[in-house]
Order: sequence, then C-alpha cells, then structure tokens
Amino acid sequence: MRSKPDQILPTYEREARVWANRRDKSLWEKPILEACVAGREPRLDVLDLGCGSGQPIAQWFVERGDSVTGVDGAAAMVAELRDRVPAARAICADMRTLDLGQTYDIILAFNSFFHLSEKDQQAMFPIFATHAAAGARLVFTSGPSHGEVWGRVGSSEVYHMSLAPDAYRALLADHGFTEIWFRPDDPDLNGHSVWLAEFTGV
Repeated sequence: MRSKPDQILPTYEREARVWANRRDKSLWEKPILEACVAGREPRLDVLDLGCGSGQPIAQWFVERGDSVTGVDGAAAMVAELRDRVPAARAICADMRTLDLGQTYDIILAFNSFFHLSEKDQQAMFPIFATHAAAGARLVFTSGPSHGEVWGRVGSSEVYHMSLAPDAYRALLADHGFTEIWFRPDDPDLNGHSVWLAEFTGV
C-alpha cells in the first residue's frame, strides 16, 4: 500500500536524524533565497514552515541577520533545528492549524507543503495570508503539474502531491498574493518547481 499524507509527520519523526544528516547543504537554493530578500535589508522576520533541521535554509537567513521562526510538526525535527541552528525560534506545530498571532516578511514552505493532500494545500493559503506582513514574499515548492508522486526519506516512502499551476495561481490571487514567478522543473534549481509570490493584501 502506498504512503499517504497522514503518514508524513510520523515518517519524519522516525527519520529525522537520517534526513538531517543526509540533507544536501550545498545551498543550491541560494538564488531563491536571494530573490526573497532582494531590495531588503537584514532583520527581516522569516517564517519557515516544515523547516526540518534548518540547514541550510534557516541557517542562511540567520547568518544574514534575519529573525527566523522554524515550524515543524515532527518533534524530532524541531530538536534537530534547535541543535543545528540555535539562533532560530523553534516551534513544534502542524502547519495546517497554525496561528502564531504574528506576521512575517518572508514565508517559506520549501519541500514541505507538497507533502499535504490537495484539500490541505488549498487550506494553507488563508494561513499564509494570515501570517503575511504587507509586501511579504512567499516561496513554496510544488510539482510541475497536477498529480501524485512518491519518494523516499531514509528507509521510508513519502507522499508528494501537486495541484495544477493554474489552481495555485487562483489560490494565490484569491488570498492576496501576486505571482512573481513559477519555475517548473528548473535545472538551475536542482530540478525543483518553485513559486515566488508577494502579498499585496486580500
């Protein structure tokens, strides 16, 4: 039987140390991170959803001088974040029910949001908007088109799901975000499909 979305957090709980040790830390994500902060001085408030161990992404923002809040639903991953990026604020919480009572200049759901079911992904856009300061930049990864695929973390199978690009565009627009770019299967981004949007208000 194939892995399902509700198995993601138990899987990462079990595989946290293996995942953190094997995570690619070459910072191929740097062009994306630089696009987030383009034209902005350090000391930004950054919300990293599904932050994992915090390396290399949360660490990059911390080293730049930004204030990072890392959220992960797997307690073992939050422990990895605390050990590896102690300057980040670490919160164990499910992004699907998140309400921190604070807004952020940058919101990341990088290689995390795409583990959610279609319904749960749709429901994340109000949560993104609730946590977005004026002009906030949102980054998330998806697939290049609608569909489900499965990968592996350590010895465990993991679920990934993507909506169609036009579905994401509609959700962004409906919740006050303007698309800056979508780069599907981009070889310069390690083959990832990445969205960058800006919050202009609902």
